[in-house]
Amino acid sequence: MSRQPAPLPSHLAGEPFTTAEAAAAGVSRGRTRAGDLRSPFHGVRVPAGEISLVAACRARLKPLRDDAVISHITAARLHALPLPLLLARAQVLHVSVPAGKRAPVGRATVGHHVVLTPADCQFQLGIPCTTPERTFCDLAAMLDVAQLVAVGDYLLHHGIVGRGALADAISAYPGRRGRANLRRALDLLDEGSESPKESELRVLLIEGGFMRPVANGVVRDEHGRFIARVDLSYPDLKIAIEYEGDHHREKIQWRADLARRRRLEALGWIYLPVTQADLERPEDLFSDLRSAISRRRAANGR
Repeated sequence: MSRQPAPLPSHLAGEPFTTAEAAAAGVSRGRTRAGDLRSPFHGVRVPAGEISLVAACRARLKPLRDDAVISHITAARLHALPLPLLLARAQVLHVSVPAGKRAPVGRATVGHHVVLTPADCQFQLGIPCTTPERTFCDLAAMLDVAQLVAVGDYLLHHGIVGRGALADAISAYPGRRGRANLRRALDLLDEGSESPKESELRVLLIEGGFMRPVANGVVRDEHGRFIARVDLSYPDLKIAIEYEGDHHREKIQWRADLARRRRLEALGWIYLPVTQADLERPEDLFSDLRSAISRRRAANGR
């Protein structure tokens, strides 16, 4: 029968700790290598098993100076900001330290030395990290414009940050990379957007030369009764553009979508459904939308 590891001192049990802290508490090197512990980062021990993002951040910051903060993609995850799937699942942690200090390196770590002010930092879920607006700026060098707009739309729509605060953060941002993306993204933000794919689709249309569509506009019938809230639309032309993700394949959602589309078309709306394939190869979508706009303008005598 295998022996159970000796209990750790109470202030180390269940918490990330450094091997230096363990040694200071009289814990042997052999005990720090026991099977009930794991080492996600050099010189750090945590309880064995799955480790949450918050626990991983705490562990990574443990051996670092007090002025180190979680930043970039990892800060975005702490703030629950929408990210492309590959980045949202990334196992590496981004850590920033003030310019002039040595950036951390090592296993599953991306270190940054940056200019940070106290206003750029806060605690999120108990972890010191960059603020949402500073995180938005840092992401500009890592995301394309549409993805960055999706992050900004989320911040505005949920009231996390105001447009003015984002504009101020961009003006004060000391970094050079991504500045063009930041300026373009600020112009494209829309607090009415309710999902990242809606944001990406809106940017795709605008960058494709189309008029700026209305985000989540409400359609009512001639009696003022609610019919639908449309992802993107040109109300004057009665053109609705809807992003349909995989959840639209579920039976209840599919039936609701069909009834909703029927009601819109009965009121004379042109309904254009869009999928991820259209976002990746938008030529046919653009062609269909141009045709719809031309038909409506011809019918309206424009």
